[in-house]
Amino acid sequence: MSGKRARRNHRRVDRSRRNRVFAWSGGVLAVLILLAGAGGAWVYTSLDGNIHSADLSDRLGGDRPDNLSPGSKNILVIGSDSRDGANSKYGKDLETMQSDTLMVVHVSADHEWASVVSLPRDSYVPIPACDRGNGSQSQPHRFKINESYAIGGTTGDVSSAAACTIKTVEKNTGLRIDHFMSVDFQGFKGMVNALGGIEVCPKEPIDDEKAQLKLDAGCQTVKDEDALGYVRVRYSVGNGSDTDRIGRQQEFMRALAEKAQAKLTSPKQLYDFLDSATKSLTTDKELAGIKPLYELASKMKDIPQDRLHFVTVPNYPREADVPKDKANLVWQYPQAPKLFSDLAKDRETDEKKLKKQTSSLIYASRVPVQVLNGTGKPGAAAEAAGHLRALGFPVTTGNAPSNVEETEVSYPPGMGRKSLVLSSRLADVTPQEDSSASPGHVTLVLGPDYERVD
Repeated sequence: MSGKRARRNHRRVDRSRRNRVFAWSGGVLAVLILLAGAGGAWVYTSLDGNIHSADLSDRLGGDRPDNLSPGSKNILVIGSDSRDGANSKYGKDLETMQSDTLMVVHVSADHEWASVVSLPRDSYVPIPACDRGNGSQSQPHRFKINESYAIGGTTGDVSSAAACTIKTVEKNTGLRIDHFMSVDFQGFKGMVNALGGIEVCPKEPIDDEKAQLKLDAGCQTVKDEDALGYVRVRYSVGNGSDTDRIGRQQEFMRALAEKAQAKLTSPKQLYDFLDSATKSLTTDKELAGIKPLYELASKMKDIPQDRLHFVTVPNYPREADVPKDKANLVWQYPQAPKLFSDLAKDRETDEKKLKKQTSSLIYASRVPVQVLNGTGKPGAAAEAAGHLRALGFPVTTGNAPSNVEETEVSYPPGMGRKSLVLSSRLADVTPQEDSSASPGHVTLVLGPDYERVD
C-alpha cells in the first residue's frame, strides 16, 4: 500500500480496501514509537516493572537459520488469545494457550525501512517437534501455524509457547528471530480506550454473537468490547476467511498507530496508553524492560511512512491443491520464499512488485512433475513422489538413464514459471530449460544430495 493512500485514509477503517496486518501489531508499533518520544525518568520507574519476560534459553535448539544481515532485527509479534482472568468471557472452551495473530516485523540494519509480514493463522505448515512445557515432546507434523503456540503452551508456560512458535516460524521462513513480543486482549482494549476509540467504516451491518459485536453500517467510533469484537469478527463478515479478517485488522492497526502518534500529547494520555500496553506485554528476556524497548523504538521512530511496508505472506486456499481441505491456506511458491529470502538478506520489500507477482499464481496441482531416481537407491523416487503428492503436485515416477551427482530440475519450453513452483520447494536447485525434457512435465532427477521437501 502506498504512503499516499495511507495518509488519505489514515483514520478510516474499511474492511475491504487493503490486505492485512493485525491490530495487535498496531499497539506494539505504537508503543515503540511513543516510547521513543517519551523518555523521561517517570517512564522507567513507573512502567518498567509492568513487562513480563519469558526465558527462551536452551529452548530453541541449535538448528536455527543463520543471521544473514547483522544489524537488522526480526521481531515475532504474537497476539495472545488467552482465556485467563479478564479474558475468560471470550470463551472457556479452549484448554490450551492460543495465538490469534502471528507476524514478523523486520527492521533494516540501517534503520531506514521496516516490513511487517502477517502469517495467516490458517497457514498449513510443518510444525517441528516442540517441548510441551511438561517434560514431553510433540511429534513433527503439519497443521495450522498457530497450533505451535498451543503445543508449547500446553501447561500455560509462555516460554514454551513462544519457543515452539519461534521454531515453527524459523523453519518455514528461514528467518532468524531475534526477539518476540506478545500482547493479549485486555492490553489491546486499554490502548484503544486511551485514544478515545478508533473510527471504523463497515459497509454492511455486523451482528456476530461469537465476537460479541453488533454494529450498524457506516462510519463510527468503537472502543471497549466493540473494538475487540471488530478485530476478532470473522465468520459473519465478508467471506468469513482469516485473510478477510486480516484486512480489517491491518486497517485498524494503521489507524491505531497513527492516532496514537497524533493524539497522545499530554503526560497523562501517554501514561494511560503505555501503562495498559506494558501490563499486557510479554517479551523475551533481552527485550523485557523499558530501556531495551526504548532502544528498539529509537531505531524505528524516524522510518518514513512510505518505507514502512505491510504485507501478508502470499497464499491461497489449500483446497486448490487438496480438494477435501476447505479449512487451510498454503503459501504461494516461489513468491513466499522470495519474500523471506529478501528479508533475510535485508533487501527492502517492494509492495507493488510483490502484488504483481502474486496476482497470477500457479497452484501446485497445476504443475505435473516427473520424478526420476538418479541415486541408485531403490524406492527413492516413490518416497519423494509420495511427499510431493501430499503437497498437491500430480506426480509420476521412473528411473533416470544413469545415476547423477546432484539433484536436477529441468523443463520443456513454456514451463519456466511452473518449474519455479517446484524448485522453490527444494534446497539449492536451479531449474534448467531443456528442449528434450518430457513434454508437459517438470522433471525432477533425484541425486544423492536430494533433501526431502517440507
